[in-house]
Amino acid sequence: MDALVGRGDEVVVVDDLSSGRREYVNGAAAFVECDIRDGLDAAGASVVFHLAAQADVQTSMREPARDAAANVVGTVQALEAARREGATLVFTSTGGAIYGECDGPAVEDGPLEPMSPYGVAKLCAEEYVAGWNRIHGSRHAVLRLANVYGPRQDSSLEGGVVSIFLERMAHREQAVIFGDGLQTRDFVYVDDVVGALLAAAASGDGGVFNVGTGRETSVRDLHRSCAGVAGVADDPRFEPARRGDVRRSVLDVSHAARSLGWSARTTLDEGLARTWKWIASA
Repeated sequence: MDALVGRGDEVVVVDDLSSGRREYVNGAAAFVECDIRDGLDAAGASVVFHLAAQADVQTSMREPARDAAANVVGTVQALEAARREGATLVFTSTGGAIYGECDGPAVEDGPLEPMSPYGVAKLCAEEYVAGWNRIHGSRHAVLRLANVYGPRQDSSLEGGVVSIFLERMAHREQAVIFGDGLQTRDFVYVDDVVGALLAAAASGDGGVFNVGTGRETSVRDLHRSCAGVAGVADDPRFEPARRGDVRRSVLDVSHAARSLGWSARTTLDEGLARTWKWIASA
């Protein structure tokens, strides 16, 4: 949103505010409060960036129907809104949840074995995007995101482990790690994800692209890095692993580099420092 406004685009933000905050909407952008499951008015749009989602794995385990309604029905509504306007749609899917367990960096044409209803729903939504491309001749793009982090992230969602750790540290509370902490993730900074979204929209070629760093970090190491930027020395508390959480998740991002000219530029230490600065000043 801020990047689009900054380059002079006319921007309309649609959100039901179930997890987003009205004060985060750029003042130069129009805002419409709407549940995407009820349909979307994209009048005049040339690009639809579809980021709306139920994005919590554990919520999907408890409420799979609710998850499917948001992530599948919501995507169909976004596709139809884009189709009516002849607009390009860029859909943010998931890398970690859609590939399932990885024995190395996951590639776009590799096995897709989601281990949670969230991953299943995102895979279904991807099929709708591909189907609309076949049926209607559109060239919509799918970005499979790694674990995104950065300022403004909602710490109430379990996927926002960086914001969870840093907010706990800001309040001098003990952080919790589920499992042994040796599970790994590919952490990508939000500014780099914005760059990938803009690159996919500009290319107009459609396709599926992994968006991450190609590097994996264990949750234990992430906690140590967060403690370092926060200036605390507390050890985490360990609790049992949760169903639906994969053990290893890292993305091969070479396709995005070749086809979109995109790659992540922000190191984990840089991104954590920027995120901590935002949290500490909030």
